[in-house]
Amino acid sequence: MTTLVQPMPVAVSARPRDSWAAVFALARFESRRLLLSIPVLAAFAVYIAWIVWNARDSFGGFPALQDADRATQSTPLLVGLAVLLSVNLAVLRSRRRDTERHFGVLVVSTWRRSLAHVLSVVPAALLTAVCVAAQFGWEALRPGAVGHGSPGELLVGPLTVLLFGALGVLLARLLKSAFVGPLLVVFFLFFLVLGVAPGDPESGTRWLTPVVGESSYDTLPSDLLGRPAAWHALYLLGLGLTAGVLAVLAGGGLRIRTLYAALGGAMALTLTGAVAQSGGEPASLTAAREKATVDPEQDCVQRGRSTYCAFPEWEPRVGTWAQVVDEVSELAGGSAHDQPLLVRQRIEARYGLSSDGFVEPSGTAHEVTVGTKWGGPRVPEFSSAVAAVLVTGTERAAGELCDGRVVTVMWLSLGWQDEPMDELRKVRLDDSITGSAIVLSPTEPLSMSAGQTDVVRELLTRPKDEVAAQVKQHWTELTAPGVTTAKAAELLGVKDITEKDGCEE
Repeated sequence: MTTLVQPMPVAVSARPRDSWAAVFALARFESRRLLLSIPVLAAFAVYIAWIVWNARDSFGGFPALQDADRATQSTPLLVGLAVLLSVNLAVLRSRRRDTERHFGVLVVSTWRRSLAHVLSVVPAALLTAVCVAAQFGWEALRPGAVGHGSPGELLVGPLTVLLFGALGVLLARLLKSAFVGPLLVVFFLFFLVLGVAPGDPESGTRWLTPVVGESSYDTLPSDLLGRPAAWHALYLLGLGLTAGVLAVLAGGGLRIRTLYAALGGAMALTLTGAVAQSGGEPASLTAAREKATVDPEQDCVQRGRSTYCAFPEWEPRVGTWAQVVDEVSELAGGSAHDQPLLVRQRIEARYGLSSDGFVEPSGTAHEVTVGTKWGGPRVPEFSSAVAAVLVTGTERAAGELCDGRVVTVMWLSLGWQDEPMDELRKVRLDDSITGSAIVLSPTEPLSMSAGQTDVVRELLTRPKDEVAAQVKQHWTELTAPGVTTAKAAELLGVKDITEKDGCEE
């Protein structure tokens, strides 16, 4: 009888092999869960609703794209905070549910799981980029759009979401508590979204925050902005990559040499962007702003009897300005009816975007100032400036109006409009159509007394042709210096006006 003896099998230690396919599969799974989480869904719903609501009348229908690109930056902060919170909770899910020990039998090690969570943020950033492109594209396709947008400015929103998501993973690996994410969201909400973060507008350190706003609402030519948008985008990209690599290192990747090289590259990008964006404004930019304010290089074209001089980016708006000038001139009488005007675009660019600048009224005869914004109240503001120059001769003289000529100016400005009462409300500082008020203008504002407002309001309710005939018939008397409001009202058939003008008091 033969006995078969088999050797004992040698025990082999089988370790799970890391698989990049598994990493990407986990990243896809986590990204889907992230996008379907309640905070992220709510944030995107609010974001998209805001884009749709704001698109109805943003920029008065006449956007300058160098402003429209910056308008895409603030709202993605809300998405970024939602992503930070959700991805932080996703990383801590196994700890909260006590399933961490089960991951030891999987083919994906801890550091690769951390990498998968970092990668899961990318689809949210890409979806944000789609929203940014839709918002900016809507403005760029408007017929009245002018100027040029900056790719660097447009990248701020998506890169902010990427940065916040990487921070969420990093915090989950460093501080294994579910309370850290919500507390950080509150912190960022207070200092970033609500805009109470401390900082000097003139300091380069303000560019260390993801979104950098400006104190001025003025619109400048794109080459005079002086915003280091490309460097800031590089800084945000480097910061996001740094946070992501640190999250992987903190998640068990301390022995992976490749990660240290990646960390060095990410930090180099961050430092390069941070230093470059904080370099201040070059002397050439200061000189260019000075020249654009004092002696701008503009292209001038003639439309009808008048000449229009504008910065190159605003040349497409010349036709719109000419239409307003023609409408106002058509209502004027005497020599003003055929008076050629010089419409010149003037700005105060010496302060950049750090503060709103005031454009001094021109003393040149028959010269009218037009600004860089259009649509909404800017139309009656410009038409008021045109009417004032036709009546007084110069903007400087128009700024001193206090007698009955204000009635003629305001009717010329508003009488041709489709909804003159609405335009009267828009052009007045307090949005009223009764009482005294300041009338906005591209340069020096005008002033309307309560009596002048009553006369203008009465005239705007009458047929345009009827009032136009009266204005042309009595043009000499209505535009004579010192004419009282009561006299102007009498000439135009408005009764019971006895208020004295400010000039008479």
